Amino acid sequence: MISIYKNLGGNSGVRAYEIMPASIRVQFDGGRWYSYSYSKAGHMHVENMKALALRGIGLCSYIQRNAKYLYD
Repeated sequence: MISIYKNLGGNSGVRAYEIMPASIRVQFDGGRWYSYSYSKAGHMHVENMKALALRGIGLCSYIQRNAKYLYD
């Protein structure tokens, strides 16, 4: 199920996300979706991104620092 990102910090480039068992899909400003999976980004990064998505803060920064090019 697609969820709207809360953007509690007010300046995120993330618009929406979808959490799956072994991956997360993230929609950024501009509408493009990126999928981050256990196989490409790694279990730890995907689980961290899931937690940040649910919190509604820090997801875009985390991706920029840790998983920028690790999308499927």
